[in-house]
Amino acid sequence: MTKRLFDSPAYPALPAGDGALYPVHRIFCVGRNYAEHAAEMGVEVDREAPFYFMKDAQSVVPSGATISYPPGTENYHYEMELVMAIGAKVFRANRETAQAAIWGYGCGLDMTRRDLQQVAKDKRRPWDLGKNFEQSAVTTGLRAAAEVGAIGPQRIWLSVNGETRQDAHLSDLVWSPAELVEHLSRYYHLAPGDLIFTGTPAGVGAVKASDTIRGGIDGLAEIALKLGPAE
Repeated sequence: MTKRLFDSPAYPALPAGDGALYPVHRIFCVGRNYAEHAAEMGVEVDREAPFYFMKDAQSVVPSGATISYPPGTENYHYEMELVMAIGAKVFRANRETAQAAIWGYGCGLDMTRRDLQQVAKDKRRPWDLGKNFEQSAVTTGLRAAAEVGAIGPQRIWLSVNGETRQDAHLSDLVWSPAELVEHLSRYYHLAPGDLIFTGTPAGVGAVKASDTIRGGIDGLAEIALKLGPAE
């Protein structure tokens, strides 16, 4: 009988109402999905098609946690985002089936080692060191899409130590949730357990140890994060 050489970690899971949990298998993240954020980063939105990077499921951290300032960076940034959770298998979707595959929504923080991301950009290398690292996907519990309603008018905001840093509306998204699912499903067999971070509005910036981050989207649970010292 064969056995694994070491114990495999369990999939992280997010509260999904009525005592249910949503196991997270994959995390897709959308880049430059707000025009003003793209402008503040010195680039333009590619309106021909969205683009993506990924985070490991093990990077998930529940809202309300205290985490360490990460290693290898001196420019650690927050990015407040709408997160959508896939609830049905979908491949090569049209707009209708893409929308139907969205189970629910939550708030997320795409924490970023900006200096390492910039080095990768300058050298035309992947963004993994800047984006895909431990405790970089902070996420609230999820609320069913039917309870949230149509995405668009909701305010999305973030504050650091009580000072508002990001303030926009989901109507500013370049690519809507359904459009993202429709496009991404051309390249992946999406399935329950897949999260999609939909991009951040303008106002991103650095945080330091001892800072407190709070954020929210109308109709969803607020997100909170406390930064501790570096390990």
